[in-house]
Amino acid sequence: MNEIQIQLKTFISKFFDNHDLQPDEDIFALGFVNSMFAMQLVLFVEQEFQIAIENEDLEFENFRTINSITNLIERKTAILVQ
Repeated sequence: MNEIQIQLKTFISKFFDNHDLQPDEDIFALGFVNSMFAMQLVLFVEQEFQIAIENEDLEFENFRTINSITNLIERKTAILVQ
């Protein structure tokens, strides 16, 4: 796992007692996500990685797994670097 994945797993795991979340596990399918957690996750990503999550970014596919969130963060930070 890379640094982004580790940070995401650490944050998300605080909400999922006794489950070793894997980078490709679907957190929606596992039943771990409610609207409050979804808001907390978006805020964490914005604050921790200094990016803005736009309305068009708020798709299930972008937040379904640690890997998909990592991909979103990497895309958003690549735009900032250019």
